[in-house]
Amino acid sequence: MMQSVLKMALAVTFLLFAGCSVALENMQALTVSQRCTEDTNTFLWEIIQDRPKEYAVLMYDAFGKMGSNVEGGNANQPGLLQQCRSAHGPTFSGQYCQVFLRQETVQYFVGICVPDSCQEDDVQMLVLYGRLQFGQISLIPPLPPILVNQSTQEMIMTHCLSNNIAPDASDVTCLFVCCIMVAIPLAATLFTAIIRWQRNREVSHTAESSCLNTGINLYGTLKTNGSYSSDIYSSTSEGNSNNNTGETPLCFPRSCMYRCLQAFSLQTTSQGVFSTSSSITKGGYSSLNGIRVLSLLWIICGHSAQFPVINNLDNYKDWKKTVESSPVHVLTISGPVFLAVDTFLLLGGLLSARSLLGSIDRAEDKLSPSLVANYLFRRIKRIQPLHLFIMCLTIGLISLVQWGPYWFPFIDTLMDCKTYWWANLLLISNLLPVHEICIPWTWYLSLDFQCYATTPLLVYFYRINRGVFVVVAGSLLLMTTVAGAVITALLQLPVFQPSTLTSEHYVLYYYVKPYTRYGPFLIGILTGIYLTTKKDQLLKQKWQAALGWICCLSLMAVVVGLAYILRETPAYPSVPHALYQGLHRPLWALAVTWIILACEEGYGGFIKSLLSFEFWVPLSNISFACYLTHPVFIILYIGLQQTPIHYSNINFMYLFLGNLVLTLVVSYVFTVLVEKPYLLLKWNST
Repeated sequence: MMQSVLKMALAVTFLLFAGCSVALENMQALTVSQRCTEDTNTFLWEIIQDRPKEYAVLMYDAFGKMGSNVEGGNANQPGLLQQCRSAHGPTFSGQYCQVFLRQETVQYFVGICVPDSCQEDDVQMLVLYGRLQFGQISLIPPLPPILVNQSTQEMIMTHCLSNNIAPDASDVTCLFVCCIMVAIPLAATLFTAIIRWQRNREVSHTAESSCLNTGINLYGTLKTNGSYSSDIYSSTSEGNSNNNTGETPLCFPRSCMYRCLQAFSLQTTSQGVFSTSSSITKGGYSSLNGIRVLSLLWIICGHSAQFPVINNLDNYKDWKKTVESSPVHVLTISGPVFLAVDTFLLLGGLLSARSLLGSIDRAEDKLSPSLVANYLFRRIKRIQPLHLFIMCLTIGLISLVQWGPYWFPFIDTLMDCKTYWWANLLLISNLLPVHEICIPWTWYLSLDFQCYATTPLLVYFYRINRGVFVVVAGSLLLMTTVAGAVITALLQLPVFQPSTLTSEHYVLYYYVKPYTRYGPFLIGILTGIYLTTKKDQLLKQKWQAALGWICCLSLMAVVVGLAYILRETPAYPSVPHALYQGLHRPLWALAVTWIILACEEGYGGFIKSLLSFEFWVPLSNISFACYLTHPVFIILYIGLQQTPIHYSNINFMYLFLGNLVLTLVVSYVFTVLVEKPYLLLKWNST
């Protein structure tokens, strides 16, 4: 019985294909290529034989077929890409193509396996002409009326995945840049190791004295017990001092090349990464490490949930209902959208103000143009090497990896790097239309630098006239709040995930723009100025601290809870949505500011102990690399999937933990190989 049914299905399929082929033979010059027609006919004839050849069985079996739970969102029919590619006919191989269709409000794709002699236009004609020729019967059957009211299919596009990897010149260039950026630290490490080995064998007191008179203590100091001091740029006097304590200086002539090799060597860059003390901890603000790491974990968790739901889930509607039902899912992007990003902006503003004020103090209280230029240059040196490395690495991966059927939502965006890479170089990518941003998650670096560049201006006003400073800061805060509210009202933007995933205007006009996201950074600048210049504690009694904590925690709960009340996308300009969108980010930043202030003034309690836990410091040291690296692993996982992912809490927990572990390991490597060398590199000779 089953064999009869199978043969009948094969016969119907053959007739559909054959009907197309007969008609196409009469117009092949205008439609389908002759080679594609011949190979398709060969495949169609083979599948109706009593004993079809293996390649035909594989190709037929690789076709996408409707699965269960279409009502829950399982509309895509991916088929089996690798099985299709493994089929090899007499004169052709299997080629996997995706046909994107719309049926009523449902958009989906179907994977089909055709001879590799067929181009995308040929495939589109085969599908379209088959439907026109046979009316309601199609090469790709529509979703049944019981599931979708509209039975007529509308073709959106076809896309065939190449069987071969073919990097172009830009791909090769990016891979070459990545190799060079990794090879230099490795070579410097080998060079430093050889030099130290030689010095351990040949050192003598006479050579030491000569070196101290003519050279510099370039490679730090090697103690007699074999330990190493990390003083990278020791002066001659320091060398003499160390010599008196029994330490052996490694001496080489003063040379820019030697200093660069020292800065790039792993012997230098690996020091301190796992240390439980940091520059932040030494200067106070120990709670910032915990806040930074917890915010990073929130972002990684959110991205681990956000990226798969774009097109990879077989139960998207079920996921949407689940995450909309309870604030428990706030860590997986429901509720306010990535408030952790606003926490990072707050920390950036605080530390930028602290850094600039410290530089002014060291410059004898002078805010000069050269000081500002050096301040901005240090920021560029801090973020750009690793940023550009990740950009080149991602572009290179695109050309080297054999992607699966779920890669298509990302490929157009990432391939924009070949056109708009210069925006990342100039740190203005967030000012471009969002669909043109190279490496989409790097929009934050552009926004952060644009905000960072305003710190000198605000500090200047603060130093010359406090009244002018208050007016300028208040006006900027008011303008960014009003901008967010007005844009939300005019464009009727949602304020709640997952609705924002399907709102093109939300990201295009609101989410990545400096005029709507500046509020938390500005509050951070004000906080940094206050903490750096304060002469007395703000909190003097316990009741003040208790009241502050009640207000802080209540404000955070309100910010999260209101998003669920306003989760429906407004059909008309909505005042509540506008007010929430304009205010919730600055209010969140104020709540986090209170946490920092209370911890610094001794009223943090167990929260202070938690946020200041030494475990956070090593993670904080690699947090920048973690932010840039974790989306690469998520995209690799999604892009290599052959079948959809099923949403469940346990599946997403394992997905998050897997991404996190890989991110931590690789981020440490990128930190010591790419990020830290440029931070340690000095351009002068002292």
